[in-house]
Amino acid sequence: MVQIIVCSDLVLDHSALESYDRVFDLLEEHHRWFRESLPLIASENVSSPAVREAVASDLGHRYAEGWVGERVYAGNVYVDQIEQLCIDLMKSLFDAEFVDVRPISGVTANLAVYTAFSDPGDTLMCLSIPTGGHISMAKKRLGGTAGAVHGLKVEYFPFDEEEMNIDVDEAKKKISQLSKDGKAPKIGMFGASVFLRPHPVKELAETIKSVGGTVVYDAAHVAGLIAGGVFGDPLRDGADAVTLSTHKTLFGPQRGAILSWEKHAEQIKRGVFPGVTSNHHLHTLAGLAVAATEMLAFGEQYVTHVVRNAKALASGLHDEGVDVLGEAFGFTESHTVIADVTKYGLGGDLEKKLEQANIILNRNLLPYDLRHDRHFTNPGGIRLGSLEVTRLGMKEDDMKEIARLIGRVIVKGENPAKVREDVKEFRSDFQKIHYCFDTAKLAHEFLRFE
Repeated sequence: MVQIIVCSDLVLDHSALESYDRVFDLLEEHHRWFRESLPLIASENVSSPAVREAVASDLGHRYAEGWVGERVYAGNVYVDQIEQLCIDLMKSLFDAEFVDVRPISGVTANLAVYTAFSDPGDTLMCLSIPTGGHISMAKKRLGGTAGAVHGLKVEYFPFDEEEMNIDVDEAKKKISQLSKDGKAPKIGMFGASVFLRPHPVKELAETIKSVGGTVVYDAAHVAGLIAGGVFGDPLRDGADAVTLSTHKTLFGPQRGAILSWEKHAEQIKRGVFPGVTSNHHLHTLAGLAVAATEMLAFGEQYVTHVVRNAKALASGLHDEGVDVLGEAFGFTESHTVIADVTKYGLGGDLEKKLEQANIILNRNLLPYDLRHDRHFTNPGGIRLGSLEVTRLGMKEDDMKEIARLIGRVIVKGENPAKVREDVKEFRSDFQKIHYCFDTAKLAHEFLRFE
């Protein structure tokens, strides 16, 4: 028999209340787990309490289709002011003539520029997934956004596995040959999900444009590094547009944005709306405006430490006996570290063992994995990022300790449960968010309404 209880003037099924309580119990457990863990996923960060407060606002209930001042909906008097402020802040961060903050993710931003600058059947040139490219750039047979959604034909940049970067000379040859074959790239897409070094935008932009192509740079991972001045300047190097997500090295809520020049404004605006968005999630828009103020105030200091910490983490892992890619150039110039773990196992298996030790990172394809018949479910590599632990206040010596903890699981084969207790003790000293105005609350505290 179902138990019925009365709550105020409502009659509720008791099982519904159990589910209601269960949701919040699970949220509490998740936050507790992350307070005791080392979050090292290169595509994640933690936003400040102020950003989270903005995200919890009434704006999450509202609609604002269209451009600022040209809305399809009423009720946007203050939304328009917040969005314009956000645009102005992002222009300042990136020294951009034009910014569209309406994309709701980095993938949506990419799809918007595909819509703005190409037609189905055109050629996109980018990195393959094993060499770092993102699924939003991938071919139709892989289900990628470029091929499956927009109908682009995808060609890959030649890649230098030693340098972990695009091979400029071979890329120029390939672009020339594609042009001769009637397949000239309509879009040349720089940027990646595995992104150790700045891409050669300046070296290849003129070549791409000479065959009628548009230069786009996917800065989803490195937007904060670019804003902080430590990872190149793609707009000045020749990019027509820069797409990004806003929750990685740029430590806002999860959404996207497009940076460009005023001459491309109208086609980008139309590519975003009505092209690929309707309402654009106004609560996270407000959160991005807050995060942009934090980046203006603290970003340069933050990203400097992010890169230093990534280098220290990579060096520490190397000292532990882990084969970290990129030794010839100091392992990394970004927030990301890539390691070949095939001496000790496969990336998927070791990802699970490390998770049992409260060390959160992800498996990752290596550039040469497919030649060894290894695939994404259990590739030869792991990917780590320094962005969230840096925001928790960790420095280079702490990265060495993290490397030792990882080495105990991967290299020495210690019981993950034993390592987990040491992870929890180590993490107990790092509970506050740094590089923001509001530091009173814990980084992974579950904020409840009173």
